[in-house]
Amino acid sequence: MLITFKSKAAADVVMYESHAKPILDLLHKDPARGVITAAEAGDAIAQLESQISASKAHEAAEVLARDINAHHNADIDDHKHEKIEPVTFSARAYPLLDMLREAKKGNYDVLWGV
Repeated sequence: MLITFKSKAAADVVMYESHAKPILDLLHKDPARGVITAAEAGDAIAQLESQISASKAHEAAEVLARDINAHHNADIDDHKHEKIEPVTFSARAYPLLDMLREAKKGNYDVLWGV
């Protein structure tokens, strides 16, 4: 299922519900339908920026762990490294974060599920 975030401040941001849910859970919002008001935008931006910073601190360790699990397990033991390019939390959250920043500047709400 898709969630489309709408605001007069920016173009629509479309995400799979499974990708938007961690962001909305962080903001204590219902994935089915909701609003981030212009008054709430500053707090939402701060929470997202904090979570993005925290997730970036752990990205290198997570990539290393995935690489070790892929190449050193019961079935296989090789030393070739796969090019793993996961989509990080920060990459998924950035379009909504950008929308929130613009919404705050213009004093607009961000809506979804409407």
